[in-house]
Amino acid sequence: MNEIEAAVGLPKTSNYRYAKQIGNQLYVAGQVPHDTNAQLVGKDDPSAQATQCLHNLHTLLGAYNFTQADIQQLVVYVVGEQANLLAAWGAIATWFANQVPPATLLGVCRLGYPDQLVEIDATIIRDTQV
Repeated sequence: MNEIEAAVGLPKTSNYRYAKQIGNQLYVAGQVPHDTNAQLVGKDDPSAQATQCLHNLHTLLGAYNFTQADIQQLVVYVVGEQANLLAAWGAIATWFANQVPPATLLGVCRLGYPDQLVEIDATIIRDTQV
């Protein structure tokens, strides 16, 4: 089910796909803060978790021959108090060298995995007119 993703080092999933490409668009599942062994990165550290989510997104983009420039929008989900949102946002701003694509930062009560504080969703569209 995840041959393309597994080939680039993302953990296998048993019941969903990381992405599906249709033409110049890549539909991606929300990226979670798991390493190549499907282990949570950065327990209690929203900055580390945001960075891992972005690393996974970057890996996924490369697997489908897209680039960071093809990210048209981000949605960042963060569990916890305002400090967690600010820490996650700081990591995102750093990753994008303060040139973050249009983004929404949302505080939520919980995410899918135990101890998960951050998940990042993205709209990916390659500009074919460039």
